[in-house]
Amino acid sequence: MTFRFVHSSDLHLGRRFANIPEPADGNIRGRLMEARHAALLRLAEAARQSGAQHILLAGDSFDTATPSPTLIRQTLGAIAEDETLTWWLLPGNHDNLRDAEPLWDTLRRDAPANLHALTEPAPVALAPGATLLPAPVAFRASGSDPTATLAQTETPEGSLRIALAHGGITDFTESGGAIAPDRDRSARLDYLALGDWHGRMTVSPRTHYPGTPEQDRFKHGRRGVCLCVAIDGTGAEPQVTEVETGSFLWTETPLVLHPRQDAAGALAALLPPTGRRDILLRVAAEGWAGLADQLALRRAAERHGPEFAHFELRTDALGTQIEAADLDEIDHGGALRLAANTLRAETTDETLPQADRQVAADALARLYAYVNEGEA
Repeated sequence: MTFRFVHSSDLHLGRRFANIPEPADGNIRGRLMEARHAALLRLAEAARQSGAQHILLAGDSFDTATPSPTLIRQTLGAIAEDETLTWWLLPGNHDNLRDAEPLWDTLRRDAPANLHALTEPAPVALAPGATLLPAPVAFRASGSDPTATLAQTETPEGSLRIALAHGGITDFTESGGAIAPDRDRSARLDYLALGDWHGRMTVSPRTHYPGTPEQDRFKHGRRGVCLCVAIDGTGAEPQVTEVETGSFLWTETPLVLHPRQDAAGALAALLPPTGRRDILLRVAAEGWAGLADQLALRRAAERHGPEFAHFELRTDALGTQIEAADLDEIDHGGALRLAANTLRAETTDETLPQADRQVAADALARLYAYVNEGEA
């Protein structure tokens, strides 16, 4: 008989998104926090649609070891809404057993009947013919492999061996993790459900990271997903289906410019035509642009930016093409022209560090804007 379940991780409930500037007339941080909570309901819906009765959360369900009592109660309330679904929560790095001991005590005491806190590394019966092997994280950044004992862990003969763990694969250097990349084979696992990496990744046909169901960074360039997994029996390769759960899209896109190009038009051409209110967009301008084009680019960014949930224009890698006509627009003589000439010389002075040359170019662009539209 086919066993079905949903695999997710890294909900980071309660994340405050302090790295995202809050506009004076907006509430993007509040919207992002609410979207993380709503991911619980989307995971439940994914389970119902796929015919699964179990949802496995592979660590970092909470962003901190000390979430507020209100957040805990609201989380438990959302999980309890559909008593036909069973949730299995594993301690991760952010909500590890030592730092978050009061949290796990609360979950064990107050959790609804359909939620199980996996605080012990002991086999648990998921369903007839399916055994869950949890590997809870005891300490944050311990450097040890939480799955090291799985190869010696016995389960009933003929039962599916489904492991749940949080951490990075050993050769997955960006996370500095310690989980052996062949753990699914060495521990005879039918499926290894991992958490920690916030993007979707397939390590092997039996080992997967779903990523966070609601994205929280520009790195991955797609909406969050969960994995709906079906296993036809021991030894069968899992059937893994991605189901989109993210409501916000975080994406970064390059904008390559060259002198005398319509920079404002180039920016407008790459912007998504629909759904902007739910998109966090970072545009990384590169190449070269004249002072007038840079000013037009900034004006276009200021015009389009408020249409998005969040909008950033980065110009660190954009070189400044300076022409005499640009300097004449600043001033034909006097103090402003003297300042412009000095800044222009500094932008090409190879005896100066690149950072200082960039500061000079930025200052010249600001001076040009000040003269043309009275900017400070």
